[in-house]
Amino acid sequence: MAKLVECIPNFSISKEQNEAGYNELVKVANSVPGVTLFDAQTDGNHNRSVFTMVGTPEGIEEVMVLLAKKAAELIDMNHHKGEHSRMGATDVVPFVPAMDVTVEECVELSKKVAKRFWEELQIPSFLYEDSATRPERKNLAECRKGQFEGMPEKLLLPDWAPDFGERKIHPTAGITAIGARAPLVAFNVNLATSDVSIAKKIAKVIRFSSGGFKACKAMGFMLEDRGIAQVSMNMCNYEVTSLPVVYEMIKALAERYGTYVVGSELVGLAPAKALLDCAEFYLKLENFDAKNQIMEYHLIDMMME
Repeated sequence: MAKLVECIPNFSISKEQNEAGYNELVKVANSVPGVTLFDAQTDGNHNRSVFTMVGTPEGIEEVMVLLAKKAAELIDMNHHKGEHSRMGATDVVPFVPAMDVTVEECVELSKKVAKRFWEELQIPSFLYEDSATRPERKNLAECRKGQFEGMPEKLLLPDWAPDFGERKIHPTAGITAIGARAPLVAFNVNLATSDVSIAKKIAKVIRFSSGGFKACKAMGFMLEDRGIAQVSMNMCNYEVTSLPVVYEMIKALAERYGTYVVGSELVGLAPAKALLDCAEFYLKLENFDAKNQIMEYHLIDMMME
């Protein structure tokens, strides 16, 4: 069976603000044999794009170096503006086991890519999540704290030397977080209000770091083009805290603040089980067995025989 790795790089660029540059990155993502670009999402408010690629470890390694090189050519972080926290042109590069690959192999792949980023592109990096070399670096938010503008000073602190590279950012491409992690769901909930403080209050209640749900990271943003506030989340383990549970809490809190939910969205791909959990929750399915009751699972088993 072929070894396959999922890679979900985030770039500090959007089709809305730089369509030509975005298209160039898509072209690079499709240029390496053995790698398939499954999904490319872009958001003008965040000024950010998220690619979802699956491929062989060797193909994923090569395409990520090419993508980081192209992003460094296209993006000058000194002029980047957007709602989402960021510290580099290629801001974060997670590797996720997809087929016949272990987390340990993804950790080794993250180190290879980080080494090449520095040696070939002079872009330093922090190793995060399962690749982290220090406890505080497991959390991406801690690595990114200070963002691009504050990173030169941060890298001079005793505990914040890059894992690969010198204590200085790339002058235009910044610094990148690279690591192996479990699958997560990037899940946003939009509110019927232009008061971003409400989204920020809700995010503070639900995120784990403030005493909320385990495996939930959340922030409040303003979607300027729609004139509404958004609760933006990374559900780092949807089996610990499911999407419907956090969604229902946001609904209740929104009502508490005199507003309501107008919709939600996924960023990138999501594991089927995360969405099947929603069906089980809202349909109140009794004795539900996804493996035996979902037709597509049977079809996959037939194809694999």
